[in-house]
Amino acid sequence: MLRHPARWVALGFGSGLSPFAPGTVGTLWGWASFLVLDHWLDATGWALFILGGSLLGLWACTRTAQHLGVPDPGAIVWDEVLAIWLVMWLVMPAGLWVQLAAFALFRFFDAVKPGPVHWADQLFKLRPGEAIGWRQGLGILFDDFVAAGCTLLLIAIGVAAWNW
Repeated sequence: MLRHPARWVALGFGSGLSPFAPGTVGTLWGWASFLVLDHWLDATGWALFILGGSLLGLWACTRTAQHLGVPDPGAIVWDEVLAIWLVMWLVMPAGLWVQLAAFALFRFFDAVKPGPVHWADQLFKLRPGEAIGWRQGLGILFDDFVAAGCTLLLIAIGVAAWNW
């Protein structure tokens, strides 16, 4: 991780190096860091922070995948961090139970990859004879943003049904 700055970001500042469930650990790190950063960022700040983090992540995830020689390494968790930031930003202010439900739903969509998440995951897969490049870096991020969108859609449906 220390050999290149892209790895610091892509590996979620070490959270992706967990020997057990690195995606879950990276998502937990993202949730915890959201709660800390939320004290200083307003809606515009979060929008810019997530946009900037996405651009930084495209570079970092692409470079790290190239360094590791794997198109979508499990240790890359920056995609989970960005996606849970997006989810938490849009559900806040929410109590602990709603945050926990958002976390669980996101992990479900990210791990199981049903429907649109599976489609998004397959969209940028490495083609035969193709070198690992920006397409794979975009793919690493894209399916997690789709999983975040699915999470937010289910939460919105749940809130609408609850308030009906």
